[in-house]
Amino acid sequence: MASRTHGKEDIAIVAVAQTPSYRAFEETEPLLLLTLTNEILKATGLERNDVDFTIAGSCDYLSGLPFAFVSNVDGFGAWPPVYESHLEMDGAWALFEAYVRLQMGDIDTALVAGSGKSSPGRPREIFALQSNPYYLAPLGFDPISLAGMQANALIDSGKATEEDFARVVSRSRRDGLSNPYAQVAKDVSPEALLKEPYYAQPLRKHDLPPISDGASMLLLARGDRARELSDNPVWITGIDHRMESSHPGLRDLTESTSTRIAAEKLGLDGGAFDVAELMVTYSPEEIVLKNALGLTDSVRINPSGGPLCGHPVMATGLARVCEAARLIQRGEAGRALAHASSGGALQQNLLCTLQASAS
Repeated sequence: MASRTHGKEDIAIVAVAQTPSYRAFEETEPLLLLTLTNEILKATGLERNDVDFTIAGSCDYLSGLPFAFVSNVDGFGAWPPVYESHLEMDGAWALFEAYVRLQMGDIDTALVAGSGKSSPGRPREIFALQSNPYYLAPLGFDPISLAGMQANALIDSGKATEEDFARVVSRSRRDGLSNPYAQVAKDVSPEALLKEPYYAQPLRKHDLPPISDGASMLLLARGDRARELSDNPVWITGIDHRMESSHPGLRDLTESTSTRIAAEKLGLDGGAFDVAELMVTYSPEEIVLKNALGLTDSVRINPSGGPLCGHPVMATGLARVCEAARLIQRGEAGRALAHASSGGALQQNLLCTLQASAS
């Protein structure tokens, strides 16, 4: 399957907001979203009824509340009634839908969110239930085991070593020290990390993301409306997502074909970006993604620390877009690449390219 748009309308991100990644957020998911909604409205000077369209990505069975996405609408300010939509996906895919919706031309603004609370359950058991109910779920085929298989495949093929994984974690956790939204951050050497015991060989616990609660949000606007709402809108220059088979035996886990195809369709030059915010939920994934995207050493990867410093499921991918856009707004980057993934071992991947001025 494939989805892609380059649209004729100029679409920009005019405001971004994130919560910290909490180990356990004691209040409700709607409160996470309400906090961010108020922050977005304050930044743009809009009232709630000025937003034309609202769309969110979330997952009911994370928090264990059926139809939780309905109560989440309260977090956007549901009165007067809002024109809204919902995806059972990371908020990055809600961004894609909002981008396409704005291309129709009858609305000018769209509020996009992703939120999730993993703390009420045990993700390693919960996510195994997402897999194929006949072939994988009965085996308890969880994402951590699949990430371990991917790591072993990289080692066996000679494409990576355990030292490479440790270097990814060391840099990510160190960069997280300057990120106020990071849940886990520490300056620790690769050598020290390699002395830690295995969790799912060849992965150690630090090769995995922390269990997190949190949310991300951004406001999109078209053309002139974007320029009215922000002095420095961040323009979306391309967005594409691709999907591979859910059966890991049908894929080469040392590569990410869907990421590579998405990059080709967008005509990406791996050395043309200042930064790349990649959804690296397990350290080996950075090596796979860097190769698939053809990123050169001049591109700074995950200056925020990335998901290894905080992984609020259903908001993690959208957070990559928020982090990349924030760097452009601050003048710390001119062009940025944001990436989101869904499914085990990078099964589905989304790319979003951003820059400071409209093309």
